[in-house]
Amino acid sequence: MGRAGCCCLGAERLVSPSMVRRFRPLLLLIIVVCCGAHLGQCQVATPQCRIQKCTTDFVSLTSHLTPAVDGFETEFCKALRAYSACTQKTAKSCRGNLVFHSAVLGISDLMSQRNCSRDGPTSSTHPEIQLEPCNYHSRTQHAHTHSHMHTHTHSHSHSHGHSQPGYLFCGLFGDPHLRTFKDSFQTCKVEGAWPLIDNDYLSVQVTNVPVVPGSSATATNKITIIFKPYEGCTDQRVYQAVTDNLPAAFDDGTVSSGDPIHTSVGAEGAAGKVRALWISERSPGRHVELHAGYIGVTVIVRQLGRYLTLAVRIPEELAQAYDATQDLQLCLNGCPTSERIDQAGHLPLPLSPPALGLQLQQLRRPSYSPQTQAYPYGATHVFGVEGAKERCREKLEVLDIYFHSCVFDLLTTGDANFTVAAYSAQKDMETLHPHQDRWRIYPRSSATSSLHSEFQLVQQQLALLLLCALSIILM
Repeated sequence: MGRAGCCCLGAERLVSPSMVRRFRPLLLLIIVVCCGAHLGQCQVATPQCRIQKCTTDFVSLTSHLTPAVDGFETEFCKALRAYSACTQKTAKSCRGNLVFHSAVLGISDLMSQRNCSRDGPTSSTHPEIQLEPCNYHSRTQHAHTHSHMHTHTHSHSHSHGHSQPGYLFCGLFGDPHLRTFKDSFQTCKVEGAWPLIDNDYLSVQVTNVPVVPGSSATATNKITIIFKPYEGCTDQRVYQAVTDNLPAAFDDGTVSSGDPIHTSVGAEGAAGKVRALWISERSPGRHVELHAGYIGVTVIVRQLGRYLTLAVRIPEELAQAYDATQDLQLCLNGCPTSERIDQAGHLPLPLSPPALGLQLQQLRRPSYSPQTQAYPYGATHVFGVEGAKERCREKLEVLDIYFHSCVFDLLTTGDANFTVAAYSAQKDMETLHPHQDRWRIYPRSSATSSLHSEFQLVQQQLALLLLCALSIILM
């Protein structure tokens, strides 16, 4: 039969006096944290009883500590003494509060276990963040922390100070398709040189050339990126890529600029310093990334087939730093109406590539890598709508605007490389776009438009029948 009340072998050991003593501080702190999170289920602290603030500060000071780190015991004891000092300051107003007394007991037991002395240095509840002037994240984090502290120290309003910096995304690929900072998706002609971004910190210009004779479609064959000088961090650097020349260096031959700014952990776990501005070659001649840590900008440039794609992430406050002479920016305001190929988001599909002559049988598909390897040059086909959709489905599972852009490009050019370009552009967007809930954009369907028109026609007919019926009744 076995002993009653024991549901698991060995369970009685878990409630032995030695185990209770060992884990009592942890249990008490769990009670403190849980009661702080579920105020309705425990005794609520009065506004004068600041035990929840003490507990929050302690968790903040110790959340990054692990026993494997050198100096763990010293830092943990400093945090415990700060916790104890905080509870002493609020002891009078917390008299009779369950959370407060649980915290006091937990602190006492942990000090005994860790051999912490009651007297000694304490951790600051507002540790100073080390400012790295050439690290945009460090600068904004530092400004946010000081603004937050200033707000709580000198004001009791509901203001939360400055919010954390927001980022914007812009991408260009294919025929060419533009995704603006406002997540507006457009297909444009924009033949020749056009500015994508032009502000006080960064300039990005693209050059587009016709893809197929007899068609207004163009694609990008040149990208020029200018990182403007930033005092104390970097001199001006220019990066230029053209078809069949995607360098892993700036125009002056350098691959980085500025002093080291912070530790970067590589793919193999090795740590090292990175510069304020640096270039990373991910695939020779095919994929390059530019990182401007001093302004928080990341740029991805690829060559797929004969043409280039580009994706950019930039802080919103920097993207807005421009004057009236810099208002022609495709990423900011989109393409001029006269340069638009799409119709308010709807892409009219061409019947066949204009330069490929009569409807020929589709040629045998060339071999290609399933990742982002481009098809061979000159691998052109005559695609029908269903054939283009089938080819695009091989790489693009979601039938969003990237899929529809892929179909449009295949029908327009017959160049299978645009399939890989749409796939890579989608992946770069997912890497750089800061808001996952905005990743998916679906085109305005022409079927939806015609359905809306038919619905309006039915409404008009019903209204006419109703008028006729009313006129008969009144006669």
